[in-house]
Amino acid sequence: MTRWLVDGMNLIGSRPDGWWRDRPRAMRELVEELRRLGEPVTVVFDGRPFELVDAGGVEVLFASRRGRNAADDDIAELVAQADEPEQWRVVTSDRELSERVRACGGQVVGTGAFRRRLDK
Repeated sequence: MTRWLVDGMNLIGSRPDGWWRDRPRAMRELVEELRRLGEPVTVVFDGRPFELVDAGGVEVLFASRRGRNAADDDIAELVAQADEPEQWRVVTSDRELSERVRACGGQVVGTGAFRRRLDK
Protein backbone atom coordinates (compact mmCIF):
# COMPACT_ATOMS: atom_id res chain seq x y z
CA MET A 1 0.00 0.00 0.00
CA THR A 2 1.36 3.40 -0.97
CA ARG A 3 1.42 6.18 1.60
CA TRP A 4 1.95 9.87 0.88
CA LEU A 5 4.51 11.76 2.98
CA VAL A 6 4.21 15.50 2.42
CA ASP A 7 6.84 18.17 3.02
CA GLY A 8 4.16 20.54 4.29
CA MET A 9 5.85 23.93 4.11
CA ASN A 10 7.42 23.07 0.77
CA LEU A 11 3.99 22.30 -0.70
CA ILE A 12 2.40 25.38 0.89
CA GLY A 13 5.26 27.53 -0.40
CA SER A 14 4.80 26.30 -3.95
CA ARG A 15 1.95 28.80 -4.35
CA PRO A 16 2.55 32.50 -3.72
CA ASP A 17 -0.95 33.11 -2.36
CA GLY A 18 -0.05 35.11 0.76
CA TRP A 19 0.29 32.04 2.97
CA TRP A 20 3.13 33.71 4.90
CA ARG A 21 0.70 36.21 6.46
CA ASP A 22 -1.02 33.42 8.42
CA ARG A 23 1.03 30.22 8.53
CA PRO A 24 -1.32 28.32 10.87
CA ARG A 25 -4.27 29.02 8.55
CA ALA A 26 -2.25 27.83 5.56
CA MET A 27 -1.34 24.65 7.44
CA ARG A 28 -4.98 23.99 8.40
CA GLU A 29 -6.10 24.53 4.80
CA LEU A 30 -3.46 22.11 3.51
CA VAL A 31 -4.54 19.45 6.01
CA GLU A 32 -8.14 19.89 4.82
CA GLU A 33 -7.04 19.46 1.19
CA LEU A 34 -5.06 16.34 2.11
CA ARG A 35 -8.06 14.94 4.00
CA ARG A 36 -10.21 15.25 0.87
CA LEU A 37 -7.60 13.26 -1.06
CA GLY A 38 -8.98 10.15 0.66
CA GLU A 39 -5.65 8.31 0.68
CA PRO A 40 -3.22 7.52 3.52
CA VAL A 41 -1.16 10.65 4.08
CA THR A 42 1.27 12.06 6.61
CA VAL A 43 2.29 15.72 6.50
CA VAL A 44 5.35 17.09 8.28
CA PHE A 45 5.48 20.80 9.08
CA ASP A 46 8.31 23.02 10.22
CA GLY A 47 7.57 25.36 13.08
CA ARG A 48 6.04 25.32 16.48
CA PRO A 49 3.35 22.67 17.00
CA PHE A 50 -0.23 23.76 17.48
CA GLU A 51 -3.55 21.96 17.76
CA LEU A 52 -5.35 21.12 14.54
CA VAL A 53 -8.99 20.59 15.41
CA ASP A 54 -9.85 17.76 13.01
CA ALA A 55 -7.16 16.31 10.82
CA GLY A 56 -9.73 13.76 9.59
CA GLY A 57 -7.38 10.81 9.16
CA VAL A 58 -4.37 12.85 8.05
CA GLU A 59 -1.38 12.19 10.28
CA VAL A 60 0.11 15.58 11.17
CA LEU A 61 3.65 15.79 12.49
CA PHE A 62 5.79 18.77 13.38
CA ALA A 63 9.55 18.73 12.97
CA SER A 64 11.27 17.23 16.00
CA ARG A 65 13.61 20.19 16.25
CA ARG A 66 13.93 23.74 15.04
CA GLY A 67 16.27 25.02 12.39
CA ARG A 68 17.33 24.46 8.84
CA ASN A 69 16.11 21.23 7.23
CA ALA A 70 14.36 20.11 10.42
CA ALA A 71 11.28 18.68 8.68
CA ASP A 72 13.42 17.37 5.82
CA ASP A 73 15.56 15.41 8.27
CA ASP A 74 12.45 13.89 9.88
CA ILE A 75 10.98 12.97 6.48
CA ALA A 76 14.22 11.31 5.35
CA GLU A 77 14.40 9.44 8.65
CA LEU A 78 10.83 8.15 8.32
CA VAL A 79 11.62 6.73 4.89
CA ALA A 80 15.01 5.33 5.99
CA GLN A 81 13.43 3.51 8.96
CA ALA A 82 10.45 2.13 7.04
CA ASP A 83 10.20 -1.63 6.58
CA GLU A 84 9.16 -1.01 2.97
CA PRO A 85 10.51 2.41 1.97
CA GLU A 86 9.35 1.96 -1.63
CA GLN A 87 5.78 2.36 -0.40
CA TRP A 88 6.39 5.98 0.61
CA ARG A 89 5.75 8.73 -1.94
CA VAL A 90 7.36 11.90 -0.66
CA VAL A 91 5.91 15.16 -1.94
CA THR A 92 8.61 17.83 -2.21
CA SER A 93 10.43 20.00 -4.69
CA ASP A 94 13.52 20.15 -2.49
CA ARG A 95 16.30 18.56 -4.53
CA GLU A 96 18.45 17.54 -1.55
CA LEU A 97 15.53 15.90 0.24
CA SER A 98 14.52 14.15 -3.00
CA GLU A 99 18.01 12.67 -3.32
CA ARG A 100 17.98 11.49 0.29
CA VAL A 101 14.56 9.85 -0.11
CA ARG A 102 15.53 8.07 -3.33
CA ALA A 103 18.78 6.85 -1.74
CA CYS A 104 16.65 5.14 0.94
CA GLY A 105 14.37 3.52 -1.65
CA GLY A 106 11.44 5.94 -1.44
CA GLN A 107 9.64 7.61 -4.32
CA VAL A 108 9.39 11.37 -4.92
CA VAL A 109 6.57 13.38 -6.47
CA GLY A 110 7.12 17.08 -7.16
CA THR A 111 4.87 19.67 -5.56
CA GLY A 112 3.55 20.84 -8.93
CA ALA A 113 2.33 17.40 -9.93
CA PHE A 114 0.86 16.76 -6.49
CA ARG A 115 -0.82 20.18 -6.41
CA ARG A 116 -2.53 19.36 -9.73
CA ARG A 117 -3.77 16.11 -8.18
CA LEU A 118 -5.19 17.99 -5.18
CA ASP A 119 -6.85 20.60 -7.40
CA LYS A 120 -8.81 18.00 -9.41
